[in-house]
Amino acid sequence: MHPVRRLALAALFGLLAASPVQVRGQQEAPLEAQKRHAIAMHGDVKYPPGFEHFDYVNPDAPKGGSLAQSSVGSFDSLNPFLIKGDPAAGVGVLFESLLAASADEPFTEYGLLAESIETPDDRSWVAFTLRPEARWQDGEPVTVDDVVWSLDALKSKGSPFYRAYYADVVSAEPAGERRVLFRFRDRTVNRELPLIVGQMPILPKHWYDRHGFEKADLTPPVGSGPYKVARVNPGRSIAYERVKDYWGANVPVNVGRYNFDTLRYEYYRDENVALEAFKAGEYDLRVENTARLWATGYTGPAVRNGLIKKEEIRTEGAEGMQGFAFNLRRPMFQDPKVRQALAYAFDFEWTNKTLFNGAYTRSRSYFSNSELASSGLPTAAEVKLLEPFRDELPPEVFTEAYEPPVTDASGRPRENLKRALELLREAGYEVRGRQLVDKATGEPLRFEILLVSPAFERVTAPFLQNLQRLGVQATMRTVDTSQYVNRLNDFDFDVIVASWGQSLSPGNEQREFWGCDAAKSPGSRNLTGVCDPAIEALVGKVINADSREDLVTAVHALDRVLLWKHLVIPHWYIPVTRVAYWAKFDRPKNPPRYGIDLFAWWVDPGKAKALRTAGEAAGAQAKPE
Repeated sequence: MHPVRRLALAALFGLLAASPVQVRGQQEAPLEAQKRHAIAMHGDVKYPPGFEHFDYVNPDAPKGGSLAQSSVGSFDSLNPFLIKGDPAAGVGVLFESLLAASADEPFTEYGLLAESIETPDDRSWVAFTLRPEARWQDGEPVTVDDVVWSLDALKSKGSPFYRAYYADVVSAEPAGERRVLFRFRDRTVNRELPLIVGQMPILPKHWYDRHGFEKADLTPPVGSGPYKVARVNPGRSIAYERVKDYWGANVPVNVGRYNFDTLRYEYYRDENVALEAFKAGEYDLRVENTARLWATGYTGPAVRNGLIKKEEIRTEGAEGMQGFAFNLRRPMFQDPKVRQALAYAFDFEWTNKTLFNGAYTRSRSYFSNSELASSGLPTAAEVKLLEPFRDELPPEVFTEAYEPPVTDASGRPRENLKRALELLREAGYEVRGRQLVDKATGEPLRFEILLVSPAFERVTAPFLQNLQRLGVQATMRTVDTSQYVNRLNDFDFDVIVASWGQSLSPGNEQREFWGCDAAKSPGSRNLTGVCDPAIEALVGKVINADSREDLVTAVHALDRVLLWKHLVIPHWYIPVTRVAYWAKFDRPKNPPRYGIDLFAWWVDPGKAKALRTAGEAAGAQAKPE
């Protein structure tokens, strides 16, 4: 899912002693591969064989203390792999994968449960050798049977996401006492598949044989990871404790990480309540996604006295897309002119100025803030990919750079609404008695915007006012997390606020976002329901790109088509992560390039003691360990 920087020396790719594995598909000659300690999507890897730890960790970080965070809503399950149930925050920390990604390379993976990787140059298969010391938290060894069973369980019984994501993984087979072989579908080579398999969560077959894989309940599962479930307060909080004899503590990808003795998640009704709880010391750290709260909500003695720190941490990487997303399964949204017209009713400039203190940049790509974002007119290489679909694509794909509608930020977007009405008339609508109706049927244009967070009500309300000026009967409805998830899984909505987080190496997940099979699969991430031959073909080009250059070209072409299909009304992004925390933490001086690794942070005993003393003196209710 993440592309890679090319390094000059092939030796850094970490080739070890040759250990041939032979696989016969349709080819007559067997293919051989060497054992490697790591694999990159394109090019070489940063860390050589025998590396001790990632550069962005402190290998001498002290262990101890706690990290408490918040979540909004509720939970009723400790099984994050099913479509049913609301899984508890943080539950993924119980489980591990064969490989682990580094956060200072776009897409490179190093051995975790697996000590080595084998794949031929064409990546038509992959084999992993498990570490002999890998153990489940009940002391049982992690086995090849666990790996084979995990693939089968996830594809046959797990969330639809896994069926789509592992669609080209035909089987996992034992190939030795500690070696497992994954066979891929015979088709154009998919270079990402070995890395995708490396990311797959490995589950304990012996435990699920006893307890059942398809149960969405609160029975604490056994994992192989650095934490286990300590306490569950159903729907209200969950705590995990560090495994003292964790088998993987000295594996290079883990050194300097997982420093907290306890991880805790407290649940709140909404973000406003959660913020007040944070300022009262009920939890330790908060990633702030609301500009208004960041600008005006962090007040009080704890902030003034420096007991709470605020930081904007800049990272590199694609910011993806967030926006009002149309459900194309609804008849009123099948005409792209309708979708385009409604975008003219959203006044981003006024919203950004009035509600967000000018903090955001308008999204103009599904891969904003990265080299993957399309811009200007398509290059010759992009046109070559787009040309076979010229007759089916909007002509603007070839002739214009996409730009969302712009206003003067006055809050009175008259020209935009005029243009919206023109497009709606072209789509067969007219105004009758202040209502916009279909000329042929007389049916009004009516839809609901479904929300899960009250924070978006203040963004949606002005949008609804502009829609009403057009005669559109649009409403908004905010529901609880459980109902929201169920309605999304059933595609039971008209418009939602959706987001597509993107990596620097897009790949197979794009099928789940935009593929026709996913559009028909309840619980998939194809929320818009788009099913388009050009998009499917371009997703294939992204997945099968042979080089970084080919990948960027294919993503640019896909981005252009998605934008001009008007599947969403683009929102905004910010190229920093806003973090507020009680001043008991420390972190490495050399942070990762592509994100924030909280597992590389730690509690500084001196800061924790000073915070307790200051909190007691100020009467603050800080609760650092």
